[in-house]
Amino acid sequence: MRIVVALGGNALLHRGERPDADVQRTNIVRVATALAALAHDHELVVTHGNAPQLDLLAAQSTADAALSAPYPLDLLGAQTQGMIGTLLVRALRDVVPGRRVVTLVTHTRVGVDDPAFDHPTELVGPIYPEKPARFLAAKYGWHMAEDRHGWRRVVPAPSPERIVESDTVRVLLEMGTLVVCAGGGGVPVVADRTTGALHGVDAVVDKDLAAARLAEDLKADFLLVLTDVPNVYADYGTPDQRPVLDTTPAELLDAFPHCPEGVGGTPNSQESMGPKAEAAARFVENTGQLAAIGALDAAYEIVHGRSGTLVRPDLPVA
Repeated sequence: MRIVVALGGNALLHRGERPDADVQRTNIVRVATALAALAHDHELVVTHGNAPQLDLLAAQSTADAALSAPYPLDLLGAQTQGMIGTLLVRALRDVVPGRRVVTLVTHTRVGVDDPAFDHPTELVGPIYPEKPARFLAAKYGWHMAEDRHGWRRVVPAPSPERIVESDTVRVLLEMGTLVVCAGGGGVPVVADRTTGALHGVDAVVDKDLAAARLAEDLKADFLLVLTDVPNVYADYGTPDQRPVLDTTPAELLDAFPHCPEGVGGTPNSQESMGPKAEAAARFVENTGQLAAIGALDAAYEIVHGRSGTLVRPDLPVA
């Protein structure tokens, strides 16, 4: 079976942890251990988040007096793919000895006319007081927004149209290679209307939606979205809260207008379940295959129907 695994950002850094290299090395061992059994039995593609790492590099780039301007987000995103990818490759090689394992810096094509470019929504980089935030906005033309902690840069999050290197990933899979790719949603690029040349854009792509796009491109049998909670919850945060163990795309998406950010998590969860639900629903609707959402440490049990929230087609596929 061909499985695309979408790792949540918490797989690499737990909430509140410092983004030190040693911390991430330790957490990566847990990730590899959780995926080992699946890697032995199935074709595996692993995608991952990068928000803490991207924020760290953005802060360093903005503060570097040797630069005339901070590095653009597409290049910073590529750096995080290499950094996280090498940690994952080393750890995965240890748990599946003799298996080819590779990390691939991948690009995600987005539409040049995507409405997200007119409505930036994603917070990136460090938190600033108001005065420095306004200075940076004026100097670099950035959009800045205030959240509960201070001011941060806000950037577009266009929808992924295609993973540019999906054909290369498919060839690697057919050779028996375990592939790490599409980290942080991939490097966002647009195609020149005249030449077709690809150009990076100052944006981010949702990692879960990119994983769903990749899984569809690869004709995967299963999309496995892993996070730090056992399953999705209906009526989260109310006396009627209950686990959802089996659902369809329509049922899942219908529930989410009533679910606040952090649905499916603990009361302190800061990670929205919404994009995960949308990714799982999109993949199942478009392919007729299966998806599931659940906890990292239960990855093997989720694929075998013993844990997590299973998302299945609304109707049997003819």
